[in-house]
Amino acid sequence: MTGKLKDWARAIKRDVHAIYLAARDPRVPWYAKALALCVAGYALSPIDLIPDFIPVFGYLDDLIIVPLGILAVVKLIPPEIMAEHRAAAAIASERPISRAAGAVIVAIWVASMALVGWLGYRFWLAVGSGDSHASHLFERG
Repeated sequence: MTGKLKDWARAIKRDVHAIYLAARDPRVPWYAKALALCVAGYALSPIDLIPDFIPVFGYLDDLIIVPLGILAVVKLIPPEIMAEHRAAAAIASERPISRAAGAVIVAIWVASMALVGWLGYRFWLAVGSGDSHASHLFERG
């Protein structure tokens, strides 16, 4: 059972990437592109038909509507174009992941958060001391 579920999830992930690639293809009809945009918008939107905080049913609409929307978009795209983009999506998912690049990105985020924290701390100290002029906050020393 879990093996079939994992295969289904991989197929959905591959099809989402393939739809993204197909939406950029000029051979795909405009109405398929429009539906793909609507499905992606619904999937990424914080507004749902049934709010996510409602137990069980909140996520049930995402588990039903999004895959059905993906299926509808796939049916609207000509089969030969979809097969081409599915193959491209499968190749892209097999590409190795660069852990070094991931570490660099994480380091940049950590440094950015540290800088924002430091600047916020300096501002908080200035406001706490009653200083109404913040021009000296960003000077060295």
